[in-house]
Parts: sequence; structure tokens; C-alpha cells
Amino acid sequence: MKKNASILLVCLAVLVATWSFNSNQFNNPNKDRLLIELISYVLDRGHFEPKSINDDLSEQMFSDFIEAVDSQKRFFLAQDYKEFEKFKYDLDDQIKNLQIDFFKTAHTRFLNRIAEVEQFYKQLLEKPFDFSIEEQLNVDYENQLFPSNLSERKDKWRKQLKYTTLLTYETKLSEEKKKAEDDPEYVSKTAVEIEIESRETTLENLKNVFDYLTNELQEEDWFSVYLNAFVSQFDPHTYYFAPEAKDRFDTSMSGKFEGIGARLQKRNQSIKIVDIISGGPVWRGKQVEVGDQIIKVAQGEAEPVDVTTMRLDDAIKLIKGPKGTEVRLTLKRVDGAIEVVSIIRDVVELEESYAKSIVIEKEGKRFGLINLPKFYIDFKDYEERNAATDVKKEIEKLKKSNIEGLVIDLRNNGGGSLQTVVDMAGLFIEKGPIVQVRTTQNKNEVLYDRDSSILWDGPLVILVNETSASASEIMAAALQDYKRAIILGGSQTFGKGTVQNIVDLNRFVSNSDLGNLGALKITTDKYYRVNGGSTQLEGVKSDVVVPDRYSYIDLGEKDQNNPLNWDQIEPTSYTIWDRYLNFDQAIQQSKLRVASNKNMQLIDENAQWIRKQQDDNLLPLSLSAYQKELQEDKSYSERFDQLKNYNNQMSYSSNPDDLLLINENEEALEKRDRWTTSLSKDIYLEEAVSILQDLQLRYVPINTMATTNSDTE
Repeated sequence: MKKNASILLVCLAVLVATWSFNSNQFNNPNKDRLLIELISYVLDRGHFEPKSINDDLSEQMFSDFIEAVDSQKRFFLAQDYKEFEKFKYDLDDQIKNLQIDFFKTAHTRFLNRIAEVEQFYKQLLEKPFDFSIEEQLNVDYENQLFPSNLSERKDKWRKQLKYTTLLTYETKLSEEKKKAEDDPEYVSKTAVEIEIESRETTLENLKNVFDYLTNELQEEDWFSVYLNAFVSQFDPHTYYFAPEAKDRFDTSMSGKFEGIGARLQKRNQSIKIVDIISGGPVWRGKQVEVGDQIIKVAQGEAEPVDVTTMRLDDAIKLIKGPKGTEVRLTLKRVDGAIEVVSIIRDVVELEESYAKSIVIEKEGKRFGLINLPKFYIDFKDYEERNAATDVKKEIEKLKKSNIEGLVIDLRNNGGGSLQTVVDMAGLFIEKGPIVQVRTTQNKNEVLYDRDSSILWDGPLVILVNETSASASEIMAAALQDYKRAIILGGSQTFGKGTVQNIVDLNRFVSNSDLGNLGALKITTDKYYRVNGGSTQLEGVKSDVVVPDRYSYIDLGEKDQNNPLNWDQIEPTSYTIWDRYLNFDQAIQQSKLRVASNKNMQLIDENAQWIRKQQDDNLLPLSLSAYQKELQEDKSYSERFDQLKNYNNQMSYSSNPDDLLLINENEEALEKRDRWTTSLSKDIYLEEAVSILQDLQLRYVPINTMATTNSDTE
């Protein structure tokens, strides 16, 4: 194992702020004002790129807070917004003076508007909806104005409730039709009965939503939203954790929790699946895919609750739950189809984030694959378990199988420990710098692999995609700059080139009677490649670009609000790997194969269609138009079914050491079978192996390799 004892940087590690402070200076008796004072202090002294708290920041903070509170513009009126606008350029002064006048005004008005809507929404659901009327619901909320009067607001609610009821109505009609087909004696419900049931479901959902808004959420919950409208102006990864939110964050970092085994994100007023944890309930069920939008959540047989208007944290509360309990998710697929899936919650283990390997056989030759979902580390004992140590073990096992090339799969790898990247990259090069880090104090530090030994000196391909982020980008960037590996994946990786640390705000105040103050996640450092370029925004551009179904969806750092800029620093001296005979030729051969591959072309067509579906902001409110749209989407999506049935005709086998353990564990055997099945359908893995077949090596004494000060890729 290669060591670098000079520094250990861990993304999202829980650390104490290192700058000095005097706790006696923070003695504001008002908790809200104290939080503003503390957070402003920490941002000013600890953020990598502290911003001026000025009118520009005030304007954006104003807009972000209004959007966070009423993103669909269904509560506030135009007159409210006009009244609030007097604060648009005043929030910077309020922050500096520890004032919360705008928050108090907006929060009080919001509660009043909630009470008003609560008075009329039940009336809207008393009479049947006419699903024969041709009208539409516009969900392009960002470009809409607030309702100009009470009548306009009421009609906006009518359309939203009608659409919600229409979804339930059409689903129930389909269920009744299927029951009748399966059982000739089944007496179907009438359309009138189904419409009544659908409205009752919508009504029950709204009751739950308003009960939550008025009884469960407290003023401090909304103040957390206000604080995050402030801190998010510095960058998208700086975030204030209220005490309860901090507890949930700690649980997620612990690697063990009870739930469905999926990671969610809320963007553009929708809650989407952004990652599926291997081995978890969702992974085992095969019914949910990355990109699916969650519309409703039901506990077992209970009526589903609409979560489209909820904050992400609140929706997660409904989705998570004890092991063995059922949750039913109403999903809107990336192709527009609406489906209900049942999931039995279970314990989700960190074990599924560990490195694993398999032997691939193609045309009589063997190749190795190592899947690495994250760059993990044992916080208490680095030697105990970490990603670099485990990858080393997997390589040693694969070498016993006489592999001729190696693929490392970093797709969907969101990052983790930077130290493990340094140690891991060192397994493939003689020695040299791996990454440069610039700190809050503008100090540059180069992290080196100082061990001249090389564990794997054969052909190497790195698989990435648009969600490969942070530490995984550093790994890919280093091996790309050294020309040690060919990078195969999307046009670029996620583009997160920053490091965050957690600052416990309670440490700044002694003997406070105000209770737990929470914590601030703050961006403190920035990554740079050995060639001097940052991975921020630009990510790592693949040597060979392949399309995937998310190619045209906004997923990266550049699509977030207020990302830090891309920049570059001086390159460091490093040695280009010169033991490939045909590195550039292998890249060109791969590009030609991808361009002529009909399945790749079909994937690109599917990706463009998915983007078009997501850009459609007009939803039909008539049953005939809605059903027609569903059928058209289904018919068009069927042209892509052949991708699901694709087989790359490669065979897969576990290492003998792994096989002994797997055969003794039924669950482990199922997981391995599921993995090999998915690999057989992986068109990208097939191309990675083809690249390995193309790459030719020449073996020369290491000390004859030239050193260069490279500033190009």
C-alpha cells in the first residue's frame, strides 16, 4: 500500500473549524439573530471564496427564498410579491445588522395565505371534475407570475387538483379494466364511483399536506429555509443543517440505515431518484430507475400522499421507515409513464459501497473489472478498511486469473476520501503527483504517490459518467493526465472540484440556553489536476465519448445555482506514461466503433426524446388527451426495448477466493447473479474491453522514461 502521511483530506468529514475565535463575542440572546451572526462569521473566515454581502447577493437570496417557500406560486399573490420587493435589495443590510424583518413579514403572510387556501380547497373537491373539457395545466412555474387576485389563485388550485385527481382516476380505471380481464365474474366499478374515489384520495392528500404545514412545521423550520437561501449564495454545497437535519446527515454518513436504498434530489419542483444503492430494496426490486420522479408516497395500503409540493426533507420522512414495512411510490418515469411500485423497506448497508471485482472472458482472453461505488474510508482507522486497500486486494486476485487488461468502473461514484485516491492512483504509476489542493488561505499543496512500485502495469480503462464526481474525478483526471488510462464515458463528469467540511456551530458559544444551534457545511478547498486545470464545472472530459439516456439532462455542477468558477494554477512536474505503443490510435479506433454502433445511436435518440419529454410543461386535463399522450409515449418508448434485451456476449466469473464465500451466502449469491446479469447488458463495458484488446504495450526499463512538465491533456 502506498502512503502519503503529509495530509489526509476527506470530503464531508466532520471537522472542527481551525481558525481562532472568542466564544464570548457571540452572546446574542435571540437564537435567530445569533445564527445569522455565527454563520456570517464562519462564511467570512472559512469559505474558500467568501462573497461580498451586497445588493447582488440580496437580490438572489430574495428570489431563492420566495421560490423555496412557494415554488409553484400557489399561495402568495402578486400584491404580496410587490410588497416583498421593497426588501429585495435590503437583505444584505439585514444580514449585517442581524435583522430578520423580511423573514418575519414573509413568514406571517405565508401562514395567512395557507389559511385562506385551506378554506376553499375542500369546496373545489366537492363537485365532480369534468374530464371531457380540453384544458391544460402549465407547470413551468419558474416563468409564471404570481396570481393577480383571489379568483386566479383559486383557478390555479382547481387545475392542479384536477390533474392530481386525473392521475388517480386513470390509474383506477386501468386497474378495474385489468381486474375484469383477469376475472370474468368481477363487477367493475362505474366511472362515477371511480371519480368520487379519486377526488376523495386527492382530498385526503391535501388534508395531510395542510396538517403538516400548519401543525408540524414550526417557525424555526422556515427560518432554516431562510438561512439556506443566504448560505447557498456562496456555492451549491454550502448548507446549514438544523439540529434534526444534522442528525439525518450523520445517519447517512454512518453507512447503515433503514429505508428503500435510494438517494433523492429535488430540482425544478420535482423529487427524483438520483442514485440506487446496490443491494438495497430498490436495487433488489428492479422496479425503480435513476431519473424516476416521485409523485406520491403511501404507507402500505393507506391512501397516497402527494409530495410534489413538499420539501425534500419532508418527503424523505414519508419514504424512510422501519425494516419490513411497505411503502408504495407513485412514479413518473423518464419517458412520462405513471406507475405505482411497492417496496418493502430494509436495512441498507455500507457494505454495498465496497470495491468488488469479476473476471471477463472475451474471445479466449481474460480481463478484469473492478467496480468502485465510492472512495470510502474508516474514519477511526485508515489501515482497517479503505477503498485503496480493497482495490489493491482485488487487483491481486485478478492477476491470479491472468487478466490481460483492467477496467475500473467509477460510474455513479460520488467521491469520498481524497487520500484513497492518492494511494489508489499510485497502484498504476511509478510515482509522482496525483492532485493539487488549494485551501481557504490560498495555500497550494501537492499530494504525491512516493512509492515507485507499480501493482498493475497492463492496459487500463476508466469508466465514468455524468454523476462521477469529486474524488472519482481526481482519479480519472490523474490517470488521464499521465496518459496511463483511457477514459470512456459521457462528454464530461459531474464537475465538482471542491471540498466541504462540517462546522459545529455550538462550539462557538459557551453556556448557551438557546439549545442546539446545528451545523454549517462549508466549502473550504478546491481540487486541481496535475496539469494545473481545475475539475470544477468542466469535470473530466472523456477520451472516448459515449451517449447515455441522461446525456441531455441537467445533472452536473454547471447546472447548479452559484457554482464556483473554473480556473487553473501552475502545472506540477510529472512523468507521462510512455509504455503504450498505440495510445492515440486506440482512442481513434474506439471513436469509430462508437460512431458506427447502431445501439449507441439508439441510446442517443432515447436521450434526446427523454429531454424533450422533460421540457414539455403543458399537461392535459382531459381524460382522452391524457390517455392519448400516455399511449403515444408508450408506443414511442417501445422502439428502445431492444436496448433492454441487449447482450454483449461476454462471460463473467468470480475469483476463486470470492466464489467460496459467495456460494456459502444465499444473499451474496443473488447479488452476484444480479450484477453479472447487468454486466451482460452493459454496452459500455463491452467497448471498454474492446479498447483493452486494442491497447498494445512495450516494456522498457522504468528509469528510461522521460519526465515532462506537461500543460496539455
